[in-house]
Amino acid sequence: MAVKITSVAKQLPKYYRETKDIIPFVKLWMQDQDTRFQRKVIKLFEGAAVDKRYSIMDPEEVFTATSFEEKNAIYAREVVQLAEKSLKKSLEKASLKPTDIDYIITVSCTGIMIPSVDAYLINSLGMKQDIVRLPVTEMGCAAGVSGIIYAKNFLKANPNKRAAVIAVEAPTATFQLDDFSMTNIVSAAIFGDGASAVILSSYEEDKGPTIVDEAMYHFYDATNMMGFKLVNSGLQMILDKEVPQKISDHFPTIIHPFLEKNNLTIDNIDHLIFHPGGKKIVQTVEALFGVLGKNIDDTKEVLRAYGNMSSATVLYVLERFMDRNPAKGERGIMLSFGPGFSAQRILLEW
Repeated sequence: MAVKITSVAKQLPKYYRETKDIIPFVKLWMQDQDTRFQRKVIKLFEGAAVDKRYSIMDPEEVFTATSFEEKNAIYAREVVQLAEKSLKKSLEKASLKPTDIDYIITVSCTGIMIPSVDAYLINSLGMKQDIVRLPVTEMGCAAGVSGIIYAKNFLKANPNKRAAVIAVEAPTATFQLDDFSMTNIVSAAIFGDGASAVILSSYEEDKGPTIVDEAMYHFYDATNMMGFKLVNSGLQMILDKEVPQKISDHFPTIIHPFLEKNNLTIDNIDHLIFHPGGKKIVQTVEALFGVLGKNIDDTKEVLRAYGNMSSATVLYVLERFMDRNPAKGERGIMLSFGPGFSAQRILLEW
């Protein structure tokens, strides 16, 4: 029994700025710092390969001293709205009603909510009372792919069911106003906010690319490389500068055995649906795939237009491919990396 992805739809917050328009706020924030440091930070923003990003808050709010409680309250209010709008769009694309969904997975790591986003969607959209819920909260950038893997396994065991995976993130709510570390600054330079919803189906008549295979790969002794630390002022980013090199070192083991298991090589892959973690990670993976004769142009375009929206970002890349209606028989690999440290892979066939 095949499990297919039938639709993908994104939703962006109402606030947005081009990077050049954010730099004056950054300069004001750094006004008491060393001049050389200030120049380094501005250069970092200008060279981050992100032209624009969207946010649940306007820049004045982001750069205003507020408590974790206040920022998290904005997160909780706004992500519910973004999630609902993206799910409605995805349902419309698939010509479905909210009551057609049997399994709902919500993905977010940039704020704290109990109950989770899915509970609010069930109420606001009038979804089934016996719908199966799964909130995924601590897998970071990898969780968009992880959510699809969990949905696929549920549907594989349950014929004639449908699942929705909604990834909604607001990294701007985690910006640390009193933290002038390069980790906090790099995070501010590359991240943006957004949501995306994916519908999957185990109905034979539903159309879309089939999930042929999926797998997770866990790096040993790398739990300190990526994630968040909960501090009094909120969620403080952890991002080791060695992440690109770690990906490069493990790349052959992540890609080639996965393909070989399916009697394929990279030559049989038409589409690379890669999560744009940031400029350095994109450059690293682009070089690795470039040697194999492939490109990740769509990944670079999503990073340029929206920034890294954590778990939702790879779904923006997926939507670009889905909207092009690839030819029957074409194949794609979804790939993302996240805290743990881990890599998640999905093999698709149209």
